[in-house]
Parts: sequence; C-alpha cells; structure tokens
Amino acid sequence: MNKDLNQMTYREATQELEEILRAIENDAVDVDELTQKVQRSSQLIKLCKEKLRKAEKAIDQVFNEENCEAPAPTKTQENKAANGTLF
Repeated sequence: MNKDLNQMTYREATQELEEILRAIENDAVDVDELTQKVQRSSQLIKLCKEKLRKAEKAIDQVFNEENCEAPAPTKTQENKAANGTLF
C-alpha cells in the first residue's frame, strides 16, 4: 500500500523510488502494474523536487538573515581593483 504523498518524508519518497526501480530492473513488475509504477514514480519525483526547493529557500533565507554572505563589491571597489589601486 502506498503512503499518502502529503505524509511522506524525503527519505521515504526516495526509498520508495529505489524500490520501484529495483522491481522494474528485476522484471518483478508486470505490464499491468508498470503504468501505475511509472505514475507513482512521477509523483514521488515531483514531491522530492518540491522538498528540495523548500529546503534551498529556507537555507538561503537563513544565510540572508544572518548576513553570512559576503557583500558584493561596489563599482568603486571594482574600478580601483581594475586600475591596480586600493584607495
């Protein structure tokens, strides 16, 4: 029985994808099940991508809030560096 996508963790989704892949590789899936397995795989991949995007946004937000990113050089700094002068 497939777990509800809304209740799945990323790990559970990837584990189910691996199980489906192994079953297909080992010819353990008959033609009647193949379409269902492919559709389920598509749903699981979409879920994983969404979870990765959310994690990336959350991480970016933390770095932005904490000012952990180095500030981009200003035009003045870039021009001075290009001219070989620091001041």
